[in-house]
Amino acid sequence: MHQPQIAPHQSLYFPYQVYPAFVPSPSIVNRSPVAIVGAGPIGLTLALELARYGIRSTVLGAQQQVCEGSRAIVFTRRSMEIFQQVGVSGVVSEQGLPWRFGNSYYRGQRVFRMEAPVDEHDRFAPMTNLQQQYLEQHLVEAAQAQPLIELRWGNKVIDIEQGVDGAVLQVDTPGDTYSLEADWVVAADGARSGLRSLLGLKLEGASYEGRFVIADIRIKLDLPTERLAFFDPAWNPGNTVLMHREPGDIWRIDYQLPVDETPEQALHPDSLCERIDAQLAMLGVVNPVWELDWSSVYSARALTLAEYINDRVIFAGDAAHLLPIFGVRGANTGFQDCHDLGWKLALHIKGLAGAGLLASYSDERVKAAREIIEEAGKSTRFMAPPSRGYRLLRDAVLSLSLTREFVRPLYHWRTSRAHDYADSQLNAVNDDNQLFTGGPRNGAPLLNVRLAEQHYLFDELAPAYHLICFTDAAALDVEAVAQVQALRRQGVPIQVIAIAMNGTSQVQHADLTLADCDNLFSTRYGVQHPGAVYLARPDQHVCGRWLQLDGERLRHGLKQALGHNGSDHP
Repeated sequence: MHQPQIAPHQSLYFPYQVYPAFVPSPSIVNRSPVAIVGAGPIGLTLALELARYGIRSTVLGAQQQVCEGSRAIVFTRRSMEIFQQVGVSGVVSEQGLPWRFGNSYYRGQRVFRMEAPVDEHDRFAPMTNLQQQYLEQHLVEAAQAQPLIELRWGNKVIDIEQGVDGAVLQVDTPGDTYSLEADWVVAADGARSGLRSLLGLKLEGASYEGRFVIADIRIKLDLPTERLAFFDPAWNPGNTVLMHREPGDIWRIDYQLPVDETPEQALHPDSLCERIDAQLAMLGVVNPVWELDWSSVYSARALTLAEYINDRVIFAGDAAHLLPIFGVRGANTGFQDCHDLGWKLALHIKGLAGAGLLASYSDERVKAAREIIEEAGKSTRFMAPPSRGYRLLRDAVLSLSLTREFVRPLYHWRTSRAHDYADSQLNAVNDDNQLFTGGPRNGAPLLNVRLAEQHYLFDELAPAYHLICFTDAAALDVEAVAQVQALRRQGVPIQVIAIAMNGTSQVQHADLTLADCDNLFSTRYGVQHPGAVYLARPDQHVCGRWLQLDGERLRHGLKQALGHNGSDHP
């Protein structure tokens, strides 16, 4: 019998609550289109994504409360855009701390200052700091308000049997064990994924020897909300220390351990006190008064499954890949998994997709993980050199950076960004992508143009494909409209947006007309003449663009974007 912890986690700042466990009864329907294993931020975000497309899901959480400790605390602009789609960006922005600068120090000197780019059209800051417990709480509340989501606390999956048309999960609870049937199962159960183990799947890649302590302390420090990185400090020679401000006068201190120190030794109260005092002393804090909220130890790993779809089980987040936190890639990559998977799985379940649509989730996200691993590996090897050779190289950079400007960019931590699916099989074939002189190319996210004060393009986007038409006419092309209407009759969600280049108040056959004031859209999207069209997927990534579009070209583009091949018709 599964017995989750029912005493609330202790925290200096977060009011934990224990949710009632779900126990089976004869009246409960134990079949769901999608069973999501894991009630953390990835599982909850995916459930909310699926609900946007009308898909019901059952979310199984092994525990009865949100995560213990701050864990993921930095959320990128792209993650905030995803949070907007699922309805929690407002509360996250209200509570979180926005920032854009990162500082690297060596021997008391700032040797590099990272500045994340900002644009007047950015709705969200490049990074926002908020403890994971708060995010999970907001996602839980959104899920509880969504009738298409059933959240079952205290339910641990102990076995799975897959068939041709679905899977059967054996679920243990504080009351009894029961079977849950699902057409699809999503493994969002984290780094120690039980489903991954049950299926005998192995991650591929590298684990680095460098281990770090995470310590969250409460202290008032007169420092800005910026990332602080200290290399080879006197109190931790040869190693690295990171610091972040969190809401509520909480500071995250991550410090690297000597290679011969065990996690048990590192987390001993005396060891934590000595090292935290030493770090604060280095900052000039005399007789520091602080309280410890939470601490843990982690290792930098760069691992991924080779495939994210295993028959009827789909992997997302840390269950699919383990990425170094340097560059805030862990949870932020998982949210992009959700955003990629949600609409594809929904259209597949509804029978609206071609054979290639759901398969493209694994293709796109495995490639994204491998690219992130390659990038993150550079940062990880700099933060925690895995060999004597790498350490010699890193130390040479540190030494030279005191006097030589040209080596300082090597400190850059290559921040997580929205992935570019440039070679996606969903992108239009033989469109005019290469003929555009600007704007987002195929695979890149749409640009979130600011329409007015606190009003942006993404505020207007429905859970659908987006056909963005630049026009100076009073009505859109009749043949193109006919193609859209034919797919709509089949149930395919398509939103038609007209960009009125002559300021027309309403373009006929468009769901939404936006005036191209001062050529704002035309400039940002690289459009020089009326007639140009962008086609974007429901996750806002461009999948086709044409300088002039007719119905036949659109038909082929939409067919490709729905995952149909030559013998598979929309």
